[in-house]
Amino acid sequence: MMKLWGRASSSNVMKLLWLCEELGIPYERIDAGGEYGRTTEPFYVAMNPNSRVPTIEEPDGFTLWESNSILRYLVAKHAPGSPLHPAAPRDRAEAERWMDWQLASLNGPMVTVFFTYVRIPEAKRDYAATAQARDGAEALWRMVDRRLEGRDYVAGAALSLGDIALGPYLHRWFALPIDRAPMPRLEAYYARLLARHPGFARHVAVEMT
Repeated sequence: MMKLWGRASSSNVMKLLWLCEELGIPYERIDAGGEYGRTTEPFYVAMNPNSRVPTIEEPDGFTLWESNSILRYLVAKHAPGSPLHPAAPRDRAEAERWMDWQLASLNGPMVTVFFTYVRIPEAKRDYAATAQARDGAEALWRMVDRRLEGRDYVAGAALSLGDIALGPYLHRWFALPIDRAPMPRLEAYYARLLARHPGFARHVAVEMT
């Protein structure tokens, strides 16, 4: 059985837990990172020189790190050509660009806002930087809101890896104690993921820690 190293509260681990539930992939999750440590121990660094989570470890010794790369690998192994990661080049690119966009654009401002309200003690919070990050994140979510016009998911009619990559940040956007401009399509998208995808509700839309 595949081992999934990483604490359940990590956004990057959440992606994998959601995908595993979508595809029925069996796994053993082992707490690592944050308060659990282990990521700087020699055995872990040998698997993942970044000393971060997640990492997957397969029974034959194969290991892989970087959450979006793991998403691609697991679909290629367990559901090749599925709507999650389509075989057609243009359809696949539609999904993958949102995965890259999550890393390149959305991650930065959303991490700043999340850490401010969840992981940084109040006395040490930089609210000016957080306000700037919130504004930046809102502009990015407006892009997704516009993209969802006439679509149920970011790549079209079916759930894809693009949605799974965005999922943890989408939940945090609606769960954090911040001002949010109305975005009806984005709000409907969030509700749709909660209603249609038990893995999103169980592993992603959870209490933030």
